[in-house]
Amino acid sequence: MTARRLRASLRGWGGVGAMALACATALILALMLPDSARGNGDTGTGGPGLARGTQARAAGCTDPQNRSLTPSSADGTTIEAIKNRKDRRLIVGVDQNSYHWGYRDPNDPAAGSDLEGFDIDLVHAIAKAILGDANAVQFRAIPTSQRIPAIQGGKVDMVVRTMSITCDRLRQVAFSAPYFKTGQQVLAPVKSGITGYDKSLAGKTICSAAKSTAYERLAADRDAGKLAPGAVVAPPVPNQLDCLVRLQLGEADAVVTDGALAASQAAQDPTVELKGGTFTTEYYGVAMKQGSDDLVRRVNRVLADYRKDGWQQSYDKWLAPTLGPDSPSGNLPVAQYRQPA
Repeated sequence: MTARRLRASLRGWGGVGAMALACATALILALMLPDSARGNGDTGTGGPGLARGTQARAAGCTDPQNRSLTPSSADGTTIEAIKNRKDRRLIVGVDQNSYHWGYRDPNDPAAGSDLEGFDIDLVHAIAKAILGDANAVQFRAIPTSQRIPAIQGGKVDMVVRTMSITCDRLRQVAFSAPYFKTGQQVLAPVKSGITGYDKSLAGKTICSAAKSTAYERLAADRDAGKLAPGAVVAPPVPNQLDCLVRLQLGEADAVVTDGALAASQAAQDPTVELKGGTFTTEYYGVAMKQGSDDLVRRVNRVLADYRKDGWQQSYDKWLAPTLGPDSPSGNLPVAQYRQPA
């Protein structure tokens, strides 16, 4: 990779080099997260009286996005524990380096060091509904690979971080109803000759993030002999943005990730672009701890209200400019629920 291309790729709001540093910072912060107290008023996500495992299991799962609980505004043990903290804030795992999803814009003096973006708007709406204060949030930067461990370990109340609802993940965490529709897509240099998730990837090195649906799909297709001949699935990286940096440094030829994330990265770097259409259908959900049914149902209540007042405004502000007017992601997915067990 030439120095000229690298310099070009680092233009824009603070540069992807700064974002790569944020990735490393996020990993360090995640590793430093304190152990959470269980069932007291400090950091735990619920007490010992929680009913365990009432989220739908993944056995026979074919439509994971439709397996969440019906909405409710009632408090339960999980929400009561949050409200009874000395530091009365919602603890949320987010991204801090995904452009227009969860990031800090150094070129916006009004924003300062505050996180902003589409996911961040949703977090504020949830905090407002539960605690009466949209800013009653403690954000914790979580790498892609650490989203589920952070929830299971009680280090966060929830993760709002472009996290797809899958049958396998339903075995590990609970999910809200979906709040965004997307799909896997290929990101590659404009002049690469790559045309999508097809034979043009032959002999190419493909990057993806650890424990992401992109890596799972790539690994499955590789093992089944469905990838283009000679295509190499690179060892996964902790954060999805690390793949963009590897692409810019010439250490990877293509990236596979959610199309909505890839569109935002293409907006950052004019030397890369989306190649071909999406080749999967996925839905983002808010992830929470298994058994925190009252919190799951409250978040679903927030999403139902957000559909009427907030979602479209946030989408138009953050995502419409990069996804375009005819994107299938342009509407909040219609929620279907299961009844509580």
